[in-house]
Amino acid sequence: MAYDEALAERVRELLADLVDPAEVREQRMFGGVAFMVRGNMCCGVHGSELIARLSPEDGEDALGEPFARPMDMTGRPMRGWLFVGPATDFGEERLEGWVRRCLDHCLTLKPK
Repeated sequence: MAYDEALAERVRELLADLVDPAEVREQRMFGGVAFMVRGNMCCGVHGSELIARLSPEDGEDALGEPFARPMDMTGRPMRGWLFVGPATDFGEERLEGWVRRCLDHCLTLKPK
């Protein structure tokens, strides 16, 4: 499945502003692209949606937000992982808010 390159570029730009670009790398994953920070997946793009990685508790809370749903690609959703989108629903502030939340969680994880 192809992913929304325009959304991926927006995420790249946000991450470059929020964290040292040397700590970010991209990896093909889930049929899209994942943005790894310090070796941990921070967020990604799958199709026209953002993949958001939050703590299990924050992920549960976020499910009540518009356009957020469990990330379920195998029949077993992972706690704290969400699909958010589609990309057409992302204003700059909204996308930045999601990316910041993902980054805040990612920075609590032990670097790999």
